[in-house]
Amino acid sequence: MGKVTGFLEYDRQEQKYQLAGDRVRHFREFTLPLDEHDLKKQAARCMDCGIPFCHGPTGCPVHNQIPDWNDLVYTSDWEEAARNLHSTNNFPEFTGRICPAPCEEACTLNLENQPVTIKTIEQAIADRAWAAGWITPEIAPIRTGKRVAVVGSGPAGLAAAQQLARVGHDVEVFEREPKAGGLLRYGIPDFKMEKHHIDRRVAQMEAEGVVFRYGVEIGRTRPLASLEAEFDAVLVAGGAEVPRDPRLPGQDFAGVHFAMPYLVQQNRRVGGEDGWTEEPIYAAGKHVVVIGGGDTASDCIGTAFRQGALSVTQLDIRPRPPEREDKLAVWPYWPTKMRTSSSQAEGAEREFQAATLGIEGKRGRVSGVVCARVDERRQPVPGTEFVLKADLVFLAIGFSGPLPEGLLAEGGFARDGRGNVQADETDYRTSRPKVWTAGDMRRGQSLVVWAIREGRQAARAIDIALMGDSLLPS
Repeated sequence: MGKVTGFLEYDRQEQKYQLAGDRVRHFREFTLPLDEHDLKKQAARCMDCGIPFCHGPTGCPVHNQIPDWNDLVYTSDWEEAARNLHSTNNFPEFTGRICPAPCEEACTLNLENQPVTIKTIEQAIADRAWAAGWITPEIAPIRTGKRVAVVGSGPAGLAAAQQLARVGHDVEVFEREPKAGGLLRYGIPDFKMEKHHIDRRVAQMEAEGVVFRYGVEIGRTRPLASLEAEFDAVLVAGGAEVPRDPRLPGQDFAGVHFAMPYLVQQNRRVGGEDGWTEEPIYAAGKHVVVIGGGDTASDCIGTAFRQGALSVTQLDIRPRPPEREDKLAVWPYWPTKMRTSSSQAEGAEREFQAATLGIEGKRGRVSGVVCARVDERRQPVPGTEFVLKADLVFLAIGFSGPLPEGLLAEGGFARDGRGNVQADETDYRTSRPKVWTAGDMRRGQSLVVWAIREGRQAARAIDIALMGDSLLPS
């Protein structure tokens, strides 16, 4: 639990950032890690609660044993802390960087607005494990002779593939892109997570026997039926890629884009990939408007600043949230409160209660965004209209589900009311007998930590189906 009186003795201390004026000059990670002395003090603050909500269903989807590894960090047993952390999470260096940390909102100390810095400690454990050489391939001592195909190499597909390989199955991952990672690689900017973190996990998995097949799009360049014929089981984990389309008047003006193509393009630039043919989208010297209030919108803001945007304005239809939530009403659940991301703090103007009515343009290009204030029902209020100057507009209002063509069209899967592939959280099996599904393709747009959880659970379900039982954790 750390130190018995640690939460009384030590204040919460978070990682600091490089100054905004410095970090917007590059696309590298910019957090300044805490030293070991400060990390031990932060771990000492863990209270060993009678009911640790941080790793229950309200806190951590993968059920990280947070009080346990906090105690191990406090006592300087970092290697055992790394083993404990990896027992529930295949990729803690991913979640330690990009998870929004619902565990910290569920921390008992958050009742006093001073939760344990769980995310910071998690990242520190994972980074130290890599630096010390404790993370090595875990090669199965016995091969089962069973073959499993995994479609998609995002966090769900990667987690499932690693788990299945470690119990002796022959696993092949089929990925449409030139490199593995899905939106971890192509959607999340490098300033939040550099891609060498993915590369070394792929190398670990290859040493464990996982085979990666790049440039293969199941349902287009290779039929799903061929996988069903060749493999004993198939897991489809292609994610939720279809953007929500607001169908705004003027949306077809040049300079109006959905968010993900913009982020993907910049990540390809940073990664040195060539061969992509899309028209370059660049914010240098432009007034940028980002429509949407979530993480993808924030990523567009940070990317635009690094490209040299003159100004960035974010439109959010929701009212400005309170600075602090009513703890007695919402704790330990994820609260609605005012949050400022590192990208927003780099100079973005934020407009709340602002509906987008349409896009204005001149000579075929966007010139402005027509907005209005909204009432409590999110309906535009007459007489409150205003226009924001815009040379570049990004639509970042979420995703509606998986791509309907290709894999899903060929598979003819049963779908839920939102268009996701239908499968329950017990066995993750689809309406096709040899096909399972996990991640955003099944549950809809969600967090990386949920994708890892679903990949791990789907791997166990597949192992049980193939072998009758499983040693993989549930």
